[in-house]
Amino acid sequence: MSTPHNAAAKGDFAKTVLMPGDPLRAQFIAETFLDAPKLVTSVRGMLGYTGTYKGAPVSVMGSGMGMPSIGIYSWELFTQYDVDSIIRVGSAGSYSPRAKLFDVVLAAAAYSESSYAKTQNGFTGDVTLPSPALCEALRQSAARLGIPLIEGTVHSSDVFYRDAAPDYWEKLRDEKGCLAVEMESFALFHNAAATGKNAACLLTISDSFVSHEETTPEQRQTSFTRMMEVALGTVLG
Repeated sequence: MSTPHNAAAKGDFAKTVLMPGDPLRAQFIAETFLDAPKLVTSVRGMLGYTGTYKGAPVSVMGSGMGMPSIGIYSWELFTQYDVDSIIRVGSAGSYSPRAKLFDVVLAAAAYSESSYAKTQNGFTGDVTLPSPALCEALRQSAARLGIPLIEGTVHSSDVFYRDAAPDYWEKLRDEKGCLAVEMESFALFHNAAATGKNAACLLTISDSFVSHEETTPEQRQTSFTRMMEVALGTVLG
């Protein structure tokens, strides 16, 4: 079995899939954290691997950038490959002094101006929610590791280079309660709800609209490792 976007066979993916945006980050995760990782798909350069973490099966696959991309890959994983849970692991820009560089954010909701959900199945809301049980598993994993999580609504934007009033992000923070910005979670949460599956999102703050600070690639790698350990801890039961 395969799709136009995924060459994996039925059964090649574990029940839990971690999804960074960058396929090369998926490769890094697989080669760094998993035992005996196997490349199961590389169509369009979107790498997917399956291996084990401390004996538990887990997969990792890139999602690409933006909601249309993660929308395709997550939908196929949920509906064609019998995946039960997807955890997005990515970076975010902070809208609030509460979320500082290197902090790990657990998305409690995703707000978006996107028409993705309306186009997909007529959903007209502007907020989608993660799966409570999967979020609780992430909280428990973080607690075991002693890694604090900041929880809040994230802004899932369709636009990276935004030509708008410079204070647009302050309005999203103050009027919509958005803690940080990323580009995928709204669609991922919608797909999970539409298919009766589970989704959650962990984000590392890589830059700040408030302080104008940015992390270096080396610093991002270190903080990303902490986030990955939290996400992988959910497969250990």
